[in-house]
Amino acid sequence: MLELTVKVPAIKAGEYRIEIGTGILESVWPKLDSQFGGWGKFVITDANVAEAGHLDKLLSGRDIPTYVITPAGESSKNMGTVVSILEAMEQAYLGRDTVVVALGGGTVGDIAGFAAAVFKRGVMVVQIPTTTLAQGDSAIGGKMGVDSSLSKNAFGAFWHPSAVYIDVATLNTLDERQYRAGLAESVKHALIADEQYFEFLGKNLDAILERQPAVMEQIAYFNCKVKSGVVEADPLEKNQRRMLNYGHTVGHAVETASGFELLHGEAVAVGMIAAGLIEIETGLGDIKRLERIRKVLTGLGMPVGIPGSVDRTTLVDTIRRDKKAINKWPKFVLIDRIGSVHRKEGQWAIEVGQEVVEKILGKL
Repeated sequence: MLELTVKVPAIKAGEYRIEIGTGILESVWPKLDSQFGGWGKFVITDANVAEAGHLDKLLSGRDIPTYVITPAGESSKNMGTVVSILEAMEQAYLGRDTVVVALGGGTVGDIAGFAAAVFKRGVMVVQIPTTTLAQGDSAIGGKMGVDSSLSKNAFGAFWHPSAVYIDVATLNTLDERQYRAGLAESVKHALIADEQYFEFLGKNLDAILERQPAVMEQIAYFNCKVKSGVVEADPLEKNQRRMLNYGHTVGHAVETASGFELLHGEAVAVGMIAAGLIEIETGLGDIKRLERIRKVLTGLGMPVGIPGSVDRTTLVDTIRRDKKAINKWPKFVLIDRIGSVHRKEGQWAIEVGQEVVEKILGKL
């Protein structure tokens, strides 16, 4: 069992624990009962997670009100789903003394966290991530949100969990594409904060693809350590936390413009290659470094180019709608070496001209 403590003054307790292990799912509920006493519980999951048997393992026959998001996936990540969940919680006579338990991938975690943030003006949420993407990134940090019809994560809130439980055994039920795609966030964490972690990923590609538990526990630990360090320094994304958006500005746009043909992690992989090309254009990087990154991403089975179906004009327009855009154009997070984000005048995201971005998109 691996453990970390994340210190977040923004929440009442001031901190929360992350527990990482293999086959720990069935032991989680007694811990929730111990930590939250007689508080009401409400589980949010999706059809895929329920079908995989994770819900049954978590509850072990307990009669707990549960909302199963159907269909599973990004198409349900909208305000309509949130409203349905909130009404289901009301119908269960739940009040301010409620703990929302999010069991699933990044989409489930985002929806559940957002619902917890707005139900009765805010109730606690516990994250139990079951995918590489959620275990490596989205379950930690408290950024919750849903999509609009025009852009990703357009509506949301900062709502930190009260606990996180990571059982890497749940990864065994993922299909190969979902499993590999989620590893993009692991590569991102290494690129922005830890060169040794990047080398660890490169040296353990076979073990990662074989889903060896000890290696996956280490990856979850590395990811949580990197992200929790950033979150502790900047819990509400005032500046430094923007470094976690590396590869995401172009990545989110590619994901949306593809009509979600690409999974989030796949799109972020493309976004990291785009960032590498921008770094070359702006003198912050070189082709040798980019090829090292490309080798790891392709070794993990991720795409490194924009699908031919994505129109470049639509893609640029989508980038202009980025939620962090100012005057209809966002700033970009770039690295000056593996493990180090480039900063300019104390800022962790810098201005990159639209013409530069359009040029590199033509190379993808």
